[in-house]
Amino acid sequence: MARILLLYWSGYGQTRRICERIQALAQAQGHAVDVAPIDGDSDPAGYDAVVIGASIRHGKHDPSVLDYIRTHQRLLESKPSGFFSVNLVARKPAKNRPETNPYVKAFVASSPWKPRLLGVFGGELDYQRYGAFDRAAIRFIMWLTKGPRDPNTKVEFTDWAEVERFAGRVAALGSAGNP
Repeated sequence: MARILLLYWSGYGQTRRICERIQALAQAQGHAVDVAPIDGDSDPAGYDAVVIGASIRHGKHDPSVLDYIRTHQRLLESKPSGFFSVNLVARKPAKNRPETNPYVKAFVASSPWKPRLLGVFGGELDYQRYGAFDRAAIRFIMWLTKGPRDPNTKVEFTDWAEVERFAGRVAALGSAGNP
């Protein structure tokens, strides 16, 4: 049994929900799994593996994600670790893999930490939940990318079967050290 830490940054809660699904599946395999928001209080030292999940907001991952990575880089590099991004671009089949998703590629290029495991999942689009600025910005992006623009749209693009496959790889990080 491994101790696994799942950290997240989530603008509207989808990344946290994905972490909770990964947690449940890894716990079913006998691992002890904690889920916590990424902040200065989340110490990875007592864990066998660490996975960070972060959603995209305003076209990028929150700066606190890279701040956390820089602060804990040595520990993150000393143990099996992973990263996943949650973004609406991943709703497209040509952009739903780490090697084809522009946000994951940008993250890997800018991060001093190089995790063993990478993942990407589509997020949830819920215009009614957003403030006026976010709603307008996302509708504009959806216009550019030929996505849903109706202000009443609420659709989840998360591929939960892919989340389950990723959860198996997270469990493997803790038990065997290889995704």
